[in-house]
Amino acid sequence: AFGLVLISKVRSSIDLTHILFGNVLGISDADITQTVIISVVTLVTLAILRKDLVLFCFDSTHARSIGLNITFLYYVLLSLLSLTAVAGLQTVGIILVVAMLVTPGATAYLLSDNFDHMTLIAIATGVFSSVMGTYISYHIDGSTGGCIVVLQTLLFVLAMIFAPKHGLLVRAKNAGAIGE
Repeated sequence: AFGLVLISKVRSSIDLTHILFGNVLGISDADITQTVIISVVTLVTLAILRKDLVLFCFDSTHARSIGLNITFLYYVLLSLLSLTAVAGLQTVGIILVVAMLVTPGATAYLLSDNFDHMTLIAIATGVFSSVMGTYISYHIDGSTGGCIVVLQTLLFVLAMIFAPKHGLLVRAKNAGAIGE
């Protein structure tokens, strides 16, 4: 908030809309390099610490009892999340990065109860939304980040309605069977 006040009061070449909404098609080569480096660091760290992080996230008491350093895992997880948010801020902005971090995981959670499957579904929906959202934004001459998030939201709504276990249709069918 203080940064927004400063930007609004001090003349600068920084455009507030780029901070809030990003500019996917206008990022520099240095930003692309930074995003690739952050992605590689994040993926390698997750691959190395995957089992420990999953245990920590779902049962930190058990993780502590078997000797894992949960303070270290906590800070690793926060650091990875921060790095990912920083990489996303440059391309899609402050507002849309939250949606891009949450929506693929929420969609995957509706479609599977297996953590490995959730991970693959989240990756697939994120990549699909990013590629198709960019393609659609080019053809309609719209905001690229906005198109990506709208597509992610549509996938989430479809999963919310049609998910095999947690979908609204299944719940309505089960509620109707109970009432009969």
